[in-house]
Amino acid sequence: MAILNIIITFIACFLGYIIGRLSDYYLNFWMKDPNWAPDHWIYGLLLIIAGILLFRASLGLWIFSFGAGLFISDLKDFLKLKFWGKDGKNKWQRKFWHID
Repeated sequence: MAILNIIITFIACFLGYIIGRLSDYYLNFWMKDPNWAPDHWIYGLLLIIAGILLFRASLGLWIFSFGAGLFISDLKDFLKLKFWGKDGKNKWQRKFWHID
C-alpha cells in the first residue's frame, strides 16, 4: 500500500509539472500573453500551502505534490520573484521539457 501511495504522489507531481508546462507553452500564447495574469508558480505555492494546512492523509499529500509540480514548472520566475506580467517569449523560443 505504501508503494502505491508513493507512485500516486509522483504521478500527482508529474501531472502538476505537465499542467504548468502546458499553461506556459500553449495557454499563454492562446491568451496573447496578458499583462494582468499571475505566474503559475503562485498557484503551485497556494496548493502546497493548502495541502499542508487543510487536508489530511493521502489527499493532502496529493494536493501538495500537484502544487509542487506546478511550482517547479515555473521555478525560474519564482527565483526572479516575478509575480505577474508578460513573459515576452515568442513561439519559436518556447521549450516544453524544461524548468522555466
